[in-house]
Amino acid sequence: MAKAKRLCAALLLAGTLGGCATSGGNQADPLEPFNRAMFSFNDAVDGAVIKPVARGYRAVVPGIVRIGVSNFFSNLDDVWISVNNVLQGKFQEGFGDFTRVLFNSTFGIAGIFDFASDVGMEKHNEDFGQTLGWWGFGSGAYLVLPVLGPSTVRDGFGLLLDTQADLVFQIDGVPVHNSLYATRAISKRANLLDASSVIEQAALDKYAFIRDAWLQRRLDLVYDGDPPREREEPDNDPPK
Repeated sequence: MAKAKRLCAALLLAGTLGGCATSGGNQADPLEPFNRAMFSFNDAVDGAVIKPVARGYRAVVPGIVRIGVSNFFSNLDDVWISVNNVLQGKFQEGFGDFTRVLFNSTFGIAGIFDFASDVGMEKHNEDFGQTLGWWGFGSGAYLVLPVLGPSTVRDGFGLLLDTQADLVFQIDGVPVHNSLYATRAISKRANLLDASSVIEQAALDKYAFIRDAWLQRRLDLVYDGDPPREREEPDNDPPK
């Protein structure tokens, strides 16, 4: 609950700052000075703590165990993914997600094995931020959250409900669910080690590269890979 309150306060502050900010080089990023500062902070924390732990995790834990850990948390995620698909009116996809949970929780031994994917059941990616987008809520300004990273004002508020609905969050006992949170975060970071190395080598402006890629991916997710075309600017040149 305290985590949700801190996130809510950060979003309200961001909304206030966004209302005072002037549009800069990127209209989707009016908070760019703040976001760059927060990005630098997150990058420093990642380099000093999170990335070394993820590297150690990948070096010590066998690959088959890491896959099982990732599958376990992915199976828990499918429960909330199913709910969000239903909230978006995609009942067939929601039923498929729920069926994935049943199959993986039983035949996949508590989700350690992704039996559902092996038999052709599609894995989806939905959260409440996407549901808000499907309902027509605009994304609002791009926002870099402390430690959590890229987001938008809309997706940040969506994250509040995502956090409350998280099955790990519902587990009694702070030490237990904190340990599970940490394990999931390390597992996800370990899975992204190769991708982050490519970004660091290829991007001249790492902040802008991640921002633009993240915003495009979120747009694709909200519209299930078929986002509306951007309105073309009118041609104001005089006819020749």
